[in-house]
Amino acid sequence: MDQATHQLVQYARYHRDPRNIATHFIGVPLIVFAVAALLARAQFDIGELTVGANWVLWAVAVGWYLKQGQRSLALITALVLAVLVALADPLGTAPLNAWLAWSLGIFTIGWAFQFVGHFWEGRKPAFMDDLRGLLIGPLFVMAELAFALGTCRALRADIEAAAGPVQRRTPADQRPV
Repeated sequence: MDQATHQLVQYARYHRDPRNIATHFIGVPLIVFAVAALLARAQFDIGELTVGANWVLWAVAVGWYLKQGQRSLALITALVLAVLVALADPLGTAPLNAWLAWSLGIFTIGWAFQFVGHFWEGRKPAFMDDLRGLLIGPLFVMAELAFALGTCRALRADIEAAAGPVQRRTPADQRPV
């Protein structure tokens, strides 16, 4: 099992309720966008090129994803994250009040979706036990999208064999948050 699969299995153990997974399809992109918008304000001149801290973080994250394995999934995740970072770039040049209000507002809404999903799951978010969960979230969302589209069958089988199937949780199934 490559490192990406191992990380996705660990993350999936906190995400077996389909309602929780659904909230991640909204919450994770909102959080990524908001963090990118917040970091877009910090600009660095490298020779004749100006680079935002959001793109530096994107490059580091992509390097980490590629090192973990599951290259196709890592590359698709990198592409989607690049789109979110590019969309967030203009917000970094907005007036201070607008930049902070929009970025923090979107960040808060994203986390609200996450916490509602974890309430339904009956488990705390994965990052509370392992900060890598903050990096795995986008990869997990892309994996779940791939599964919904009928691809990455072997990865899905590996995750379900180790973490169990996706099924709606009842109060009796839930672990303390």
